[in-house]
Formats: sequence, C-alpha cells, structure tokens
Amino acid sequence: MQDRNLSRRTVLASATVVAAGATGVLGAAAAPAVAHRRDDRLKKIIGRMSIEAKIGQLFVPYFYGTSATSPSQTDQDRNLAELGVRTVAELIAKYHIGGVIYFSGWANNIQDPHQVAELTNGVQRASLALPTPIPSLVSIDQEHGANVRIGSGATQLPGAMALGAGRSLADAYAAGFISGTELAALGIHQNFAPVADVNVNPANPVINVRSFGADPRDVSRMVAAQVTGYQRAGIIACAKHFPGHGDTGQDSHTGLPVITHTREEWDRVDAPPFKAAIAAGVDSIMTAHLQVPSLDPSNDPATLSPAILQGVLRDELGFGGVIVTDALNMAGVRTKYGDDRVPVLALKAGADQLLFPPDIDVAYNGVLAAVRSGEITEDRLDESVLRILRIKDKAGLLTGSPYVSPKDVDRVVGARLHRLAASRIAERTTTLLVNEDRTLPLRPGRRKLLVVGASPAFPTDSTRTTVPVLAEALGELGYSTTHLATGRTPDAATIDAAVAAARGRDAVVVTTDNVGATSAQRTLVSRLLSTGVPVVHLAVRNPYDIAQLGSVPASLASYCWTEVELRAAARVIAGRVDPRGKLPVPVQRADDPAEILFAAGHGLSYHD
Repeated sequence: MQDRNLSRRTVLASATVVAAGATGVLGAAAAPAVAHRRDDRLKKIIGRMSIEAKIGQLFVPYFYGTSATSPSQTDQDRNLAELGVRTVAELIAKYHIGGVIYFSGWANNIQDPHQVAELTNGVQRASLALPTPIPSLVSIDQEHGANVRIGSGATQLPGAMALGAGRSLADAYAAGFISGTELAALGIHQNFAPVADVNVNPANPVINVRSFGADPRDVSRMVAAQVTGYQRAGIIACAKHFPGHGDTGQDSHTGLPVITHTREEWDRVDAPPFKAAIAAGVDSIMTAHLQVPSLDPSNDPATLSPAILQGVLRDELGFGGVIVTDALNMAGVRTKYGDDRVPVLALKAGADQLLFPPDIDVAYNGVLAAVRSGEITEDRLDESVLRILRIKDKAGLLTGSPYVSPKDVDRVVGARLHRLAASRIAERTTTLLVNEDRTLPLRPGRRKLLVVGASPAFPTDSTRTTVPVLAEALGELGYSTTHLATGRTPDAATIDAAVAAARGRDAVVVTTDNVGATSAQRTLVSRLLSTGVPVVHLAVRNPYDIAQLGSVPASLASYCWTEVELRAAARVIAGRVDPRGKLPVPVQRADDPAEILFAAGHGLSYHD
C-alpha cells in the first residue's frame, strides 16, 4: 500500500509541477511573522553555542568507513592518518561538526540501504552527544546517471542529460521526488543536485552528461522541476555550480578553469537556470572553483569571490539560502591560497557550508584563528550558522527525531513502483540518432547478436559492466547473444577478435564511451562495419560520439550506462518500445565544428 501511495503522490505532484510551469511550485517564502518567530527560536540555540561549536556547524567533511563508531581497522587507520581521529563519531566530537558527506567506493561509506541508515543513526547519536546537541545535516552527491553514490538496493534513475532528452518536466520532477523520498528514508537530507550548468562545450570534461543540455531555457525548466521534486520529498536541494561550469574544457578538480563569457553572455546562458532554481525555492546553491573575469576582474575563484557570491548571487539574484562551497580539496580553489586561508576567504566571500576540506584540522583552526583575530566577526559567523539551522529546521531535524527506521528503508528504498517509474522514464529518454534502411528495430530473423565495445563499470558496482549487462538484457528479450568487452582503448588483437566474433552473427551491437579523434574505438567500429554485418551503435555516455564514427547504419544514445538505461536501450533495439528522446545538445561535425551534424531536438522514432 505504501508503494501505491508514493506512486500516486508522485503522479499528482508531477501534474501540479507541469501545470505550474515548474516555477514557484513550493509557494511563497514563509510569512514574515512565521519566519521571525522561527529565527527567534534558532537564535536562542545559537546563543547557547560556543565559538568552536559555531565554526563546527559550517564544516561538511568526508570520512572513511561504514559505521559511525566501529569501522574496519583499515578505515580507522585511514581516518587517523587523514583526519586525526579513528571514527566519524570522534570527528564530530572533536570539531563540533555540523554535517558530513557520504561517498561510495574510495570512502567506503555505502554498502546497502540498511547499512546507510544505521550509519546515519550513528552520526546522529554522535551529534546529539555534543555540548550543544544539534543533529547533523547528512549530505550526498546522488545526481543519478553518471554520478551515483547509492547503488545496490536503491532505485537508479536516468541522469540529467537523459532527462533533458526526454523533455518532460513531469519526469524531471518524478526523478527528483523518487530519489528524494528514498534519500529521506535513509536519513539523508541534503542532496547536491541538480546540476544547473548549461553544457555548451562538447569538450567539457567534468559536467557533460551531468547537465540537462545546451539550451538555457530548457535547462532552467528542468532544474526548477527537479528542485521542486527533491524539496517536495523533504530533501534540501542544491543547484550547482554557480556561476556556471558549462563552458569549460578544463576540470576544476585538477586546475582553475576560466569562463570567458561576457556579462551579456553570462546573463543569457549561465544565469537563467540559477534564477529558475531560486524562483522554485531552492534551499542551497553550490559554488564553482573557476574564474569569471566578466563578473570579478580580480580573477579569484568564484568560491572565494565577494563580487560573485555576495554581489551577484545574494544582491542581484536575491538568494537568501545556504551557499555551499564545492569540495575544498579540488585544485581549482587551492591554486592561489593555502588550505588554512581558503575556508576563511570563502566565508568572507559569502559562503556558509565548507565542503570537504583537504585537512579538517588546518581548515577548522584557520577559521578559528580568523574569528579570534576579528578578521571574521562573530556576527558574520552567526549569519551562516543561522542559515544552516534554517535548513536543518526545514528538514525536520530540530523539531523531530533525526533517526530513521529499518521498516521505512524496506518500504521505500527501491520500491517496486519506483523502479517501474524509472524504467518508463528511461524509455522516454533513449534517443535514436540514425536509422538507415530501418535497421532498427532488429527484425525477428536477426536473432544471433554480438554485443561488443567499451564496457565501463557501473557507477556504484565495479563487478557489473556495460557489455555483459546489455547482452543479458537483449538475451532476455529473445536474442541469442555473445559478448566481448573491448574497453575504451582496444588494441589490434582485441579488435581482430571482435571482427572474428562478428562473422556469422545477424547483427552487432557496439557500445562506445567518449570517442575522441584518435580513439581506437573508431577503428573498432570501422572494422566491424567492413564485415558487412549490420552494426547498431550505442553511445553509453556522450551523445557526441556519433560525430567520430562515420556512416553507421543505426545509432542510439543512452546518456549513461546504468542498468536502467541499458535495459531501456535494449527494449528500443528490440522494438518493444518506440524511441522518444530528442537530443538536448547539438552534435557538431568532427572535421568542421562550425557545422552541426545533428541539431538539438533531433531524434527519430520508428514511425517517422
């Protein structure tokens, strides 16, 4: 019954968000009198806090381990080496930490939903043991698509560019609502999503398919819809990366990108999605570690720029919520200043939450020294603490229990109707770019298939990779499949093996992943085409791959390689569903980027 109720709420709310145009659906801000009474209550909490406790509220560090108090010995050793404590409970106690962020993989925070829920309860027990007991705001980067933290057991949904291809505000809303509902059941109340960057640079190495697309108006509508979906589910949404990371060829994790847009270009291209997020009531906005000379000629990173954070975001755009820094361990914010100064300058610029400092002790004591010296006043500190307590209060952390129940995890996370909705959304996003001589759907006589090509591991499960899962999905649809994962850089012997395997097959399905001008994946596809066996191409990440491949008879884009998207692509290949996706970005010719090979909005169906 709970699943059915969730589904009904999602459908009804989706209809509401579409009818309202995906803006302002959350309604007006709290009435002044109500907001005043709330702030009076929160200021009393602040008045009981020490300087040290106030500073701790600002930090959102990482940590290692699946348990708050008893992680593995390996994770304890890593915590001790990097954080100076053995457990996250000790980290919270030592620095009065106000929030933490979970990561899968390298940080080993996430195994399965029940473990995440228990970890969250342990974090909250540690937070409530502080001298001023304030629950932690637990955060995560659960964008879906290419950027997923919670995999096994939770519903996997299409990512931003796939949703952009679907062009459905109801689907964008539903994806946010479903994801938000599951995160809330795990005790996670802040999600660093959606991405509000407009991906106008096909060579963008860090945003790319994490963006809804290249059209500022379309991106704005999708961002507003997804913000509303998350926040209707009780999640603090976070639009990122302000003032816009969509037109860069450099990754701010490894360098300091420069956005060369004029002020007019910024107003036209980069600003609209953030304005739409603010109009939709977004509770937090994340900064970008990049230079925008037209907004701040000092060329400080936006994260450290008063002109950008205070002048543009707060004063011009009127954003009064929480400003979160992007991770402070990234190279883009560390090129000019030391790790003790970066958090201080971010606060002086207007930031509130300080995410992922590379050295929590250095960062915390840097801010403490700045407050004691008067460089940062206590009033300025209180401003940020008040904004953080507001979103904690909105999330119900200050008025109800912060703990979550295993029964809610079982009932909500990975619910059957959630998974069904995700599958249907994925079907509406799969995009058919080329279909010469009606190669697709594969005819009933073409039953012997070879599935070959790049096979990236699933974002949260390295034991499952693209090619065998796609072959499995096609096999379940009635095809006789063999498969060969050739990787992103197949050598000559591997390509020869793929060509040999293609002979005698009725068709070949070849996957690609980020094909460049010198990529061996181009050679693989060319050699497969030369066999005379019909070739179906599937770009499992970038829709731009087709520009590098010449004349393939059929080509699709799935925008990611998670299971929900691969299985949807398999159903399209088999003709079980009609492709409905439309490119949310233009695809330029590889040999002449000034010429458009496929315009944004292009997408074929079997009925064209």
